[in-house]
Amino acid sequence: MTHPLLQSLFDETERRPLSVTELTMQVRGALEARFASVWVEGEISNFKMAASGHWYFTIKDEGAQLHAKCFRGINGRIRFRPSDGLQVRVRGRLSVYEPRGEYELIVEALDPIGAGALRVAFEQMRDRLAAEGLFDEEIKQPLPLFPRRVGIVTSPNGAAIRDILTVLARRTRTVHILFAPTRVQGEGAGLEIMQAIRLLNEYHERAIADGRSDETIDVIIVGRGGGSAEDLWAFNEEGVARSIRASRIPVISAVGHETDVTIADFAADLRAPTPSAAAEIVAAREDEIGAYVQALTRDLVRSSRSLFTDARLRVQEAAMSPAFDEVREKLHDAQTTVDDAAHRLETLMMRAAQRARRRTDAVSCRLSPVRLGGRVAAGRARFIILCASRDAAVASRFEMARARLARASASLDALSPLAVLKRGYALAEDERGKLLRDARDVQIGDAVSLRLAEGLLRCRVEEVESN
Repeated sequence: MTHPLLQSLFDETERRPLSVTELTMQVRGALEARFASVWVEGEISNFKMAASGHWYFTIKDEGAQLHAKCFRGINGRIRFRPSDGLQVRVRGRLSVYEPRGEYELIVEALDPIGAGALRVAFEQMRDRLAAEGLFDEEIKQPLPLFPRRVGIVTSPNGAAIRDILTVLARRTRTVHILFAPTRVQGEGAGLEIMQAIRLLNEYHERAIADGRSDETIDVIIVGRGGGSAEDLWAFNEEGVARSIRASRIPVISAVGHETDVTIADFAADLRAPTPSAAAEIVAAREDEIGAYVQALTRDLVRSSRSLFTDARLRVQEAAMSPAFDEVREKLHDAQTTVDDAAHRLETLMMRAAQRARRRTDAVSCRLSPVRLGGRVAAGRARFIILCASRDAAVASRFEMARARLARASASLDALSPLAVLKRGYALAEDERGKLLRDARDVQIGDAVSLRLAEGLLRCRVEEVESN
């Protein structure tokens, strides 16, 4: 029996050496056939991302290390960014990089160990965008005080749109809806959400450019109902966050339930725990304004009643003031004086007429019949003179009485507080309505009321000077 080793010494085919390339290709074929799909666990080190978008890193454990490569078309579907020191589970195929003669793992799937891939991706993206300042409060837009038109970005078949419309229909009658339907989960949902936000902003800008101010959009609600982390992932995409931040219209993020948090929540101008809560926020301002107006109306009515009551009390107090009593008494005394003067004047006039009549009768008796004609003529002349004198005396007395009456009226007017007030004087009263006659009766800081001829001034004492 011929030994195979000895036979190989004389076999031309076996004796032909392989080139390095041929041997490497054969090794590559053998590796790829034997390890077409393999799972490997280890720690990532030396992670690099090339300008082409490919990832290069090493997977190692305590005893060995393995070069790995993940092409751009594959890593675009991986939802987190690998980093040095991260424990991962890798699925791929073994191959040989022929120029160096090194075997390597061509990565087809990559998952972190000890934490979900979505959670790692979420935290990495959140930290990266936060470092850029995308979530800063200073760049967020305030919501309008009284929104009239609301854009909604959500699924037309989900519970979110029904909840939003129900709340708005119940709480407001002035808010109009502009609905941009889109998918909210699955492959490509994030791109549709971005397009819907951009579409609403373009509509808003066209309305402004055309002068249709009543058709502009005041706020946008972006969201959906609850679901798993996988279902909500469209709202964790970087493009959605940047579209929200680039929106010229304030955006409310309303994704999932209250415990669900997405990247969109951080990027939005305001986060609502649920879609229904977002609708409540939009409609709440109308309720607040209505309640505020009602409260102002009640306060105005209450204040008006209080002012009328205070004014009535001040008028009553003024009417009962001793100063007005003094004026009333002086007017009464003046009226009495005028009445007495008129009565005395009438009495004097009657007495003068009686005396004249008696003298006339005496003269008539002393006249003789012969001289009667002359005496009568002389008497008639004297009588006419006396009558004229009487009339002149009466007129003079009337004028004197009228002058005294005028002087009395002028005196009364001078004594009247109202006349004094019209000359620029004022009545000073303290907080209790008591007349002030001495500057020492008040202290600095006391409230003082000054009654003028027209109106009332409320003042506060800043300085006291006493004579």
